[in-house]
Amino acid sequence: MVHTFQMGDVEDPDLYAADPMIKWENSEAGQWVMSNSIDVPEWFRMVDPNSFGYRYEIRAKLAGPALTEWLLRFGK
Repeated sequence: MVHTFQMGDVEDPDLYAADPMIKWENSEAGQWVMSNSIDVPEWFRMVDPNSFGYRYEIRAKLAGPALTEWLLRFGK
C-alpha cells in the first residue's frame, strides 16, 4: 500500500476520490511509484464503518531495490 485516504459519505465516492488520487499521482511519491512499480498501481475502495464513509487505498507492486528505496524515501 503506497497511499491511503478517506472520503466522506457522498453520493458518488469514486468521482470525489478522483481529485485526491490525481494530486497524489502528481506528487513526488506518486511520480516515483508510477515509474518504478512492476505493474500499474491499482486503487481499492472500502466502506469505513468508523466514519460512515469510504477508505481508499492505492497499492503497487515493488520488488528488490525499488521496494527498499520506497521504504527509505516514503515509508511511514
